Amino acid sequence: MGSKTWAISTLLLRILTLLACVGCMVAFIINTFRDPLFNNGSKATFKDLKTYRFVFSTAAIRAAYSLLQLPPALYLVSTGKRLIRKEWWPELDFYGDEVISLILAMGVGAGFAVSFEVKRLFNNLFGAFAGAGVQETEAANSAYNNFFDKGIIATAILFLGFVCLAGLSVLSSFNRTKK
Repeated sequence: MGSKTWAISTLLLRILTLLACVGCMVAFIINTFRDPLFNNGSKATFKDLKTYRFVFSTAAIRAAYSLLQLPPALYLVSTGKRLIRKEWWPELDFYGDEVISLILAMGVGAGFAVSFEVKRLFNNLFGAFAGAGVQETEAANSAYNNFFDKGIIATAILFLGFVCLAGLSVLSSFNRTKK
């Protein structure tokens, strides 16, 4: 792969990863609902589940790291030269991408696990209430299912960011071994 092709691929993957992380954060922020069982006017958000806060935090960490890596990548594509010409910079790219990819993998795994498990738990719980003749459970079950479905979508967006980051890790390992 040519130097220019490698630089453009790296830049595109960094931008796609950033967009996926920001998309995940936006999806979590807009994911709210009012529980029909409790008419106190309170809204449930991603902040109510510690695991969703963890997934959100992993996306925010990667987005911040992407913002730090974007200027050197843009400079490399536009000029063909490195902005920081130190021999340790490819090492930093490689190890930074590896550490952040592990953090994203944990976030994706946790997000999918809690979404599917808690959704199943609530479906079983509301199914038992519906069997007992409680009428309000259908609306509540629908609201909870919608909330966790949106959590699954947000986590899937983060998974796309993880896939882009995995490709980026491969590219940064090639750059690291070019010396």
